[in-house]
Order: sequence, then C-alpha cells, then structure tokens
Amino acid sequence: MKALDRPFVRDYGMVFILLFLAGLFSALTIKQHHPTGEVAGRQVADFIVARHGNQANVLIVTRDTVEDLAFAGAAAQRLEHAGATVLASVNGSAPDARQAIESILSQGGQIDAIAANDVTAKWTVYDRFPAVGSSKCVVPTSFTWPVFLKVSNLLGIANQTAIYAIIAIGMTMVIVTAGIDLSVGSLVALSSVISAILIRDWGGGADAGIVMVFVCGLAGIAICALAGAFNGLMITAFQMPPFIVTLGMMMMARGLSFRLSNGSSIPELPQVFFWLGREQTLGIPHPILLMLLLYVIAHVVMSRMVFGRYVYAIGGNAESARLSGVPVKRILLVVYTICGALAGLGGIVQTSQLTAGDPKFGSTYELEVIVAVVVGGTSLMGGQGKIFGTLIGAFIVAVIKNGMNLTNIDTFNQMIVLGAVLIAAVLFDTLKRRGFGR
Repeated sequence: MKALDRPFVRDYGMVFILLFLAGLFSALTIKQHHPTGEVAGRQVADFIVARHGNQANVLIVTRDTVEDLAFAGAAAQRLEHAGATVLASVNGSAPDARQAIESILSQGGQIDAIAANDVTAKWTVYDRFPAVGSSKCVVPTSFTWPVFLKVSNLLGIANQTAIYAIIAIGMTMVIVTAGIDLSVGSLVALSSVISAILIRDWGGGADAGIVMVFVCGLAGIAICALAGAFNGLMITAFQMPPFIVTLGMMMMARGLSFRLSNGSSIPELPQVFFWLGREQTLGIPHPILLMLLLYVIAHVVMSRMVFGRYVYAIGGNAESARLSGVPVKRILLVVYTICGALAGLGGIVQTSQLTAGDPKFGSTYELEVIVAVVVGGTSLMGGQGKIFGTLIGAFIVAVIKNGMNLTNIDTFNQMIVLGAVLIAAVLFDTLKRRGFGR
C-alpha cells in the first residue's frame, strides 16, 4: 500500500486507468483495414508497374468519393510517370465501369490491369468480359490495426474533449473551493448565441473581418464572465448555496439564449470565424492546441502562484483561510468569474466547430464536466485536486464514450456506464478521505 501513498500515484493515479482503457478498447477494436487515398493509389500503381512493366495498359476504377478521387489521381500520376498508359479513370458505379470497359474493348484496346480499391475490386462487372476478369484487379495491401488507435480517431477524441476540458479548468477551481457551478452548459449556449448575433447584426455577417469576429467573440465571453461574477457575488455577499445560485443561472442563461435567437440557429458567420474550431496547425486541430495552452497556464497558476494556494486554502477550510489573511470573498468571486469566462470560450469554440450559433449548445455539459473533474481526482469536499488530473479525467470520459461507440454500445447504456463511473469516483474519494486501506 506504500506505493499508493506516493505523490504521483496519489495525484495522477488515474493515468493508469486511462492507459488501461486505451489498451482495452484497442484490443476490442482490432480489425482489418484497407488503405485509401493517395498513399493507396501510389501503392497500387507500384504493384502494377512491378507486375506488368512500364508498358502496361491500366484502367482505374473507383467510386465518386473524396478519398477515392485522391486514390485515382495519385495512381494515374504515378503510372504515367513510370511510362504506363492509363486507358480511362472511372469514378462512379459498376455500370460506369462496364461502359468504360466496353468502350476500350470496342476500340481494340487491351486491359492489362485494373487499379481498384477493396470495394470496386468486388464488383462482378469485370467477369462479364472474358478478356478482362476480376483477376486483373490490383488492390492495396490490407493491414490489421485497432480502430481505436487510428490517428484520425485519437485526434477526434482529443478534438471532441477540448471543449469539455477547457470548461473543466474553471470547474476544477470551483470544486476545489468546495463549490459547484451548474450554469456552464447554458453559458456555452449563451456565448454562442450572443457572439453569432453580434457578428450577424453588427459585424457584417458572412463578410465580417477578423477584427469584428474577435471583438464579437470576446463580447460573448465577457457576458459569460459577468454571469460567473454574478454567481460569485450571490454566493459571497449573500451566503447563498452555490448549487441554488448556479442552478438559477443555468435556467436564466438557457432561456435567454432561446429568447435572443428565437429558438433557431444562427448560421450567418464568416469563414474566418471557423479558424479556431476547424483549422489545423502542423496537423493538430486548433481546439487541441488551445486546450493544451490553457492547461499549462492553469497548472502554473494553481501550483506556482499565490492565487492557486489561496484557492486550495479556501477549499480546505474557508474560515481558517480568512483568519490567515486570505481574501476569501474576492478569490471566490474571481474563481466563479473564470469559470463563466471559460464556459463562454467553450461556446465560441463549439460555434466555430459547428459553423453556427445555437441555443441548444451545451446541453448537459455541466454534468459531463463535473464527471471529468471528479474522475480526475478533485474532491467534491474541496481542498484537493490537480489541473492535469482534470485533463486526465476528461480524457477518461472521452475514451469511455468513444470506445463504447466503436463497440456499438447504445446511448442509453452509455449513460448508465458514465453514471456508474461518477459514483465510483466519488466513492473512491470518500474512502480515501476516511483512510480506507491505509
């Protein structure tokens, strides 16, 4: 049991749970994959040249999809560069392939090989022509790999986690002070609607420039920060329970979002607005980069600065902190303001991702964020918790949801599992506080 008392294991032990879950879902999602796109096209072209030589007459057959068009283009370029002849490139259905083959054969042409993928190679149309046959189809080499560990899936998990994780930074600070904020999901919607309306009505709509987009987005975040400050004011000045205050704010913010937008989405946004949520730098989506930057800043603030020590002191014992000279009310006001601002930022990111403002955004986000914070090791009793622990918790929740989707577990059972995870995390925290197993 001594190993469990080591600081790293105590504070970040959930990372082992995350690794276990990643390993579990990797094992459960192992399947055969067929390469697509440009890489597959070049591979097939190389196979054909190696097998038939650079004088080969080749027919390329793919479907009319983005990846298949990339496959066809790369294969044609590679074949022509090697000196082979591309008789035709079919991008459509089996009847299209039949017409192309009939046209080539009617002109006295000869088909040495058919560059196809795993789907088009299974079409039976080739066997209708004795001079062709499906045996002439050349396909990319398949491989076995977990669907969970595909780069696209891992980036998708991180990208989908970014909004929850950003909001969870503020929620971690709130819960460390032994508080709670149920309004964050509704503030996501409020920020989304306000920024979208400002861009549509005052910023030029779809033609808005980057300055107006920045100002309108900042206004949406500022409104949410004011809502968070109102929560903090009610809690500190009037000693109202955080649960009741933020529950009321949750209802007001959601209702205001629907009232301002008349219950409909607001799609009149410029292309520059989507840079934050849909563009990438070095292959990494911008929401992920923003999330990592904010976590580094929050970690420094909570572990290296006086403000962070004050937050932990208030959560440990607010009265003792006050007697020690900690400005308890001021710190709580700042904490709830930060939580509101980060919820607003989450709304801006989601609006950028989904290309429209919508009053329905953020539904049940407060529950998902609280689960991530608690699973990450922050105690609901206050005084304990780590920023990077929350990030791990957010990824644990995301991995569980993604893994259940990949293994075809329905939504209702997913809700049951996530509820059980929350109860287990709180139970573990309770037993730890009571010194269980020491």
